[in-house]
Amino acid sequence: MPEQLTFDLPIREALEREAFFVSPSNAIALATMDQLEFWPNNKLVLVGPRGSGKTHMAHVWAQDRRAVIIGVDELGDADIAMLASLKHVVVENADQIVELPNARATEDALFHLHNLTLAEGGFLLITASLPPQMWKLSLPDLASRMQGTSVAKIDAPDDALLSAMLLKQFEDRQIAVSPTLIPYLVTRMERSTANLRQVVEALDDAALRDAKPISRSLAAHVLDTLGLIPADGP
Repeated sequence: MPEQLTFDLPIREALEREAFFVSPSNAIALATMDQLEFWPNNKLVLVGPRGSGKTHMAHVWAQDRRAVIIGVDELGDADIAMLASLKHVVVENADQIVELPNARATEDALFHLHNLTLAEGGFLLITASLPPQMWKLSLPDLASRMQGTSVAKIDAPDDALLSAMLLKQFEDRQIAVSPTLIPYLVTRMERSTANLRQVVEALDDAALRDAKPISRSLAAHVLDTLGLIPADGP
């Protein structure tokens, strides 16, 4: 029998507002992000665990406001004055600033971006996994400005949000799954968004390798391999 051909299809992550699922765990943060008139001093820090939807929310806001999005690791080489002149700016993963090799230069860049953007009458949205008080910034002026910024927090995901995020991960990979697979995974996988992408990627890889659709038996095997199956089994 000839070997089954497999194709590594490109993954397109849908980041439009229409693809964002609103649930009790993110509704307040989304409403806060959308209402600029309630941002004290025109700035907001969006905080949530890795994989909780911060990037998706930031892209929604950026699309609505025609904002520019820049990762904190890109700030050191960026034209800060030009960014500030655009009036609406998103800085992603700001809490990772201390891990960068050019951390102090990046802190200086974020400090100037903060001041120039607000001086222009613009708005600054910053995403992070931790609140500003935990960023361990070395520049006192930046630390005081970040700690004085209002925070919108994304809470731990509920079943509805986990289900929607799983379905979106499969759709981004152009994978059709049985409607019964999603609740099966939600009730068995670790209650965290951090490993959600890992589970979907492992299922995709296993299905391609075995040339089989993603079934509950395959899901049980993958969860067991990843060490995520509960003690009472599937």
